[in-house]
Amino acid sequence: MKFIETAIQGLFEIEVDRLEDERGFFARAFCKKEFEAMNLCQVFVQSNISFNKNKGIIRGMHFQAHPFDEVKLVSCIQGSIFDVAIDMREDSPSYLKWHGCYLNGKNNKSLYIPAGFAHGYQTLEPNTAVSYMVSNYYSPSHEGGVRYDDPLVNINWPLPSSVISERDRERKFLTAKENSGI
Repeated sequence: MKFIETAIQGLFEIEVDRLEDERGFFARAFCKKEFEAMNLCQVFVQSNISFNKNKGIIRGMHFQAHPFDEVKLVSCIQGSIFDVAIDMREDSPSYLKWHGCYLNGKNNKSLYIPAGFAHGYQTLEPNTAVSYMVSNYYSPSHEGGVRYDDPLVNINWPLPSSVISERDRERKFLTAKENSGI
């Protein structure tokens, strides 16, 4: 595994080593020893799959507030996405900065998202499946989010949006540092 730190401290793109032959390939998506060597979370309590029928769907930007904040390890196992993480850590020099990367079933990259970030993605083709492991259990009363089109964050989505859930459309815009909720 190759851990590539982004411009936002603690946020990593991960490239896997692929062993290929005439059958296809094999790759290790997670290794406790390698994550431990990088001082990253090694305990994930849930593994989730999100299937998306259409191109242009935006899901996010979601987070869990303390004490249910969570680390995420996100991969796209079919199709492709533009994956985005927003730094919501108020004491961070990169507060409200975002990082986006392309994940797909061909590049087999992952995004390691530390606690204190909002996360979301946009599908770039139909029939896209996203797999993500999380370090904490879901708590509906600790769920929060940032609007996908919040001008304070200004995410540059690659496509026009085709479908956005009512919950994500109705999120309030951030107006000041104290409104992040994490």
